[in-house]
Amino acid sequence: MNSSSPVSRRGFLQSAGLAAGAVAAGPPASRAAQASAGPAKFNVDAGGAIDVETGALRARFEKGFLTSLESKASGEKFIGGFDAKASDALQLVYSKGEAVDVGEQKFGKVETRKVSGRRAEFLFQNWDGDGLIAISVEPETGDILVEPSAYSSRPGVRSCRWLVKGLRRDLKLVAPFYQGSSLALDDALIRDSYWDWPRYWEAALAIFQARSGGFWIHTQDAQYRYKALRIGSAGDPYMVGFDTEAYGPVDNNMAAGGLVWRIGAYEGDWKVPAARYRDWLWTAYGLAKDERLRNPAIHDLAMAISWCPLDMGLLDALEQRVNPKKVLIHFHNWRTDSYDENYPTYVASDKAAQFLTRAEKSGFHIMPHFNTIETDPNHAVYNAVRDFQYRDIETKKLYGWSWVNQRAIGVPESNVSRLNHRNEKVMVKIHPGLSMWRSILCGRILEAAEKLALRNVFVDVALNTHNLHNCLVENMTSTEGMNRLLRQIGATGPGLGVGAEGLNEITFQGLSFAQVHLFKSWHSSVEGLERAGGCALNNFLFGKLCRSFGYSGLGGRNENEELRARIHEEHEALPTITVQSAKEIVNPTPAVKRALDRARS
Repeated sequence: MNSSSPVSRRGFLQSAGLAAGAVAAGPPASRAAQASAGPAKFNVDAGGAIDVETGALRARFEKGFLTSLESKASGEKFIGGFDAKASDALQLVYSKGEAVDVGEQKFGKVETRKVSGRRAEFLFQNWDGDGLIAISVEPETGDILVEPSAYSSRPGVRSCRWLVKGLRRDLKLVAPFYQGSSLALDDALIRDSYWDWPRYWEAALAIFQARSGGFWIHTQDAQYRYKALRIGSAGDPYMVGFDTEAYGPVDNNMAAGGLVWRIGAYEGDWKVPAARYRDWLWTAYGLAKDERLRNPAIHDLAMAISWCPLDMGLLDALEQRVNPKKVLIHFHNWRTDSYDENYPTYVASDKAAQFLTRAEKSGFHIMPHFNTIETDPNHAVYNAVRDFQYRDIETKKLYGWSWVNQRAIGVPESNVSRLNHRNEKVMVKIHPGLSMWRSILCGRILEAAEKLALRNVFVDVALNTHNLHNCLVENMTSTEGMNRLLRQIGATGPGLGVGAEGLNEITFQGLSFAQVHLFKSWHSSVEGLERAGGCALNNFLFGKLCRSFGYSGLGGRNENEELRARIHEEHEALPTITVQSAKEIVNPTPAVKRALDRARS
């Protein structure tokens, strides 16, 4: 697309601020749990190693490392072949990813203490810090529980990291990255990478798929605690690190911990552990109620249009080819203000109001574009909420963006400059934990929805929730605040269907539709994108509540756009097109024609 288009400008958000009809059937979680449950054997030997045997697996821990993991059903071993004395299983992580070992490597020691018949602890002490990894087994599920924690007298601790090393080289990591990926651990797309929750690691679940079956590690956290997944290092791709973060500000923080990581083995494909996690998710957040309240029409949708132009002829052309009730439309350029300016004012232009009325009358599911957290500093609302702008947990810089000479830059830190550059489309992000902000925004959306008789709305940048320097507002993280905000928007007026940018285990709870991104490919496609498809993990997890659709570059104008459409379809998103006029409906590319044909059939 043209670099000056709204879609191109917004690509910055992913790099600098971040970025379902039928649901695939899978074995119920209870079945997976029952296979692991039952009497467990737990032993601490004379050398301090911990051996655990459950209904599904055998595991051995040495000096905090998981040194052996074997499926009892298949006899496959998933971990082994490394020296647990050559490195440390526990680390403290500081700013800029600085990882400090806590163990034997620097005048240190690791001791084992048995606490009970099914719990023991590794105690760590060295030059740079102290820590503990508790190992236990849960009889009801057969899960092995690993709870790491660490501390130091040095302030600035961002997280503690538990390392899993010696992963078998043929294992594939099935993870909720960009709606689902299944990749070898040494694949360049994920090798030596870091994934923070829930912005990029879209659910706190990692599945390690072997030839038949495998094992999983996840945490069951419904308290919005931040976490992250580290995959490999420059020298060793066959390891992963599970981070437990401290809430910002971390400048004076000296400890991290509090999450329990669960380990289990399974037979079959990745849907078995994914079903187990999905069942927990439904129970933890009471989602059966949300499922009952969803408009069943979302599962009748057959195609979507992102960034739909204000072209009445396009609606005419669509009506002649597809049933409007099967089409979802994301409509961005509808206000009297230009795109991404003067938020949170949402007043429709006369032409846009006519377009919306026509689309609604025809039965299209049309969503005009609002924004969840971004505010123009020149807007009258800004002074009421300016003390609650996002600040980066490490640099303390304001989160947001400006657009200068066709490129995105950050937000002015000068209070004066922030107000004097409206032409550069300066936007700041307001913490959604602030009740007043949620009230202001929902009031503006309600006013527009009532005036335009809207059934659905779209709210942008909903995936921008992560650990912040000002993490807690009204005792809420930005992630919990976003959950509340999306639910609050959906409850306005007679009830709205809500679409948003981004899809993860928190945002999906309040959404009917989610505009999703391809693997590190917001506008231009990353090399190797073709390997990032074929796994519809997120649709399996979230599809009962929320339909996903594509973002950009989906007009089928070239080979790259054909690839992008295919990857979205492999993720089981709605077939999505991006067109600029009715001409592209009347004389479609093969990709657009394919989407229209599927919708018609």
